[in-house]
Order: sequence, then C-alpha cells, then structure tokens
Amino acid sequence: MIVFLKREHRARPEFMEGVRDQASVALGISAWGLMTGVAMVKSGMSVMEAVLMAFIVYAGSAQLAAVPMIAAGAPLWVILVAAFCVNLRFVVFSAHLRPYLMHLPRWERLTTGYVTGDLSYVFFARRYPHPGRTREELAQQEAFLMGNCAVNYGAWMGTSLLGIALANAIPTHWGLGFAGILALLGVTCSLATSKLRMVSAGVAGAAAVAAWALPLKLNIVVAIACAVALCLLIEQQRPAAPGSAHV
Repeated sequence: MIVFLKREHRARPEFMEGVRDQASVALGISAWGLMTGVAMVKSGMSVMEAVLMAFIVYAGSAQLAAVPMIAAGAPLWVILVAAFCVNLRFVVFSAHLRPYLMHLPRWERLTTGYVTGDLSYVFFARRYPHPGRTREELAQQEAFLMGNCAVNYGAWMGTSLLGIALANAIPTHWGLGFAGILALLGVTCSLATSKLRMVSAGVAGAAAVAAWALPLKLNIVVAIACAVALCLLIEQQRPAAPGSAHV
C-alpha cells in the first residue's frame, strides 16, 4: 500500500523500529493468514472470490466469521452484520488514533485505518501512549505505525494468497478441519515469544508424538506434563536475579 511506502516514512529510523517490533509476531500472523486462505477456498468460494475477499476485507476475524456462514448459505445481511459486530473494536482503535492522524489528508487517514491491524495498534499504543505535540513528533509516530503495518500487511496478505493457492492441493476430506489445525498453529506461533516458550512447545510436540499410541488421547496429558516439568527444571537452573536471594 502506498501509505507505508512513502519515502518520508521509510527515511525515518522509527519506520525500521516498527518493522522490527511487528517482525517478532510475523510468524503467528503468517500462520493465521495461511489458515484463512485455505478456509475460504474450502468453504466453497472460488479462487477469484477468495482473492477478492482477502484484498477487500483484510480482517482475519471478519473473514473467519463469514466463511462458515457463506458455506452454510446464510443470508447476505446476516453475514454483513456478523462481520460488522466482530470488527466493532476498530471503532475504538480509530477513536484513539484520531489525535495522532487528524493532521493527514482524508485519503491517507482512510488508508491508514485500512492497513492498521490489531497487533499494529497494540504495538503503536504501547510505544506512543500520547500523541506528539509537534509536526515532527507526529511524523515520527506515523513512520513507526507504517513500519508496523507494512510487516503486518505483507505477512498476512502473502500467506493468505499462498493458502488460497495451495487449498486445492489439500485432500477434500480434510475440509475445514485442516484449517483448524493451522489456526492452532497460529496461536502457538503467536505465543512463542521467548526461548523458554519455544523450548516448551518443542518438548510438548515431541512428547505428544512419542506417546501417540496411548488411549483416550492421554498423549496430550503426557505432552503437558513433560513441557511443564522441563520448564520448571530450566527455571530452577537459572541464576537468581540480584537482590532476589533469601536472607
């Protein structure tokens, strides 16, 4: 999108700071995008319809809310109302961002609102709790937001289109169940924000596979127990922080 490709944005160090912040969660966003692309095609939409929905809607929660309704043949007004309700949070986001962006032309405000996602807003609000007092400060804040949005848009849109392209290569009997697996993968990737969490996820996955033959899905219990035990052991081996020793 042209709004985050503007030279004045990319020339500022805040743009790359926004890119680095959003890159930390790009893997999780990509997994969600891939799952959404697959789900749209598996719901019965044509490839062209799925591509148009990806570009026009650009809202994962609204797309995932609408997909089962489309598959079930729900009336259009029901689908639109559901998507509207799911995305009501963006009204709050917009109200909060208004003081930061009101100096921009209307077309740029609209485009910025379109490309701003949940995590882009979260990173921005955490970094800049108050709007800038000068034009220069506002420009710095805008550059940071656009760096965030650039990564978010690229990760989501690229993997959504990839999911659409690969959906027909997935066996039909997998259906939306495969999309559900990808959804859980997206959650896992989003939560893997530290080395300890990555280790626990790897151990849990390995233990679940190793104990697959257990009845009643007890392999899940084994996986949780192994991950928790190992993480507790690692925590105990870490050096104590200064001043935390018991007297």
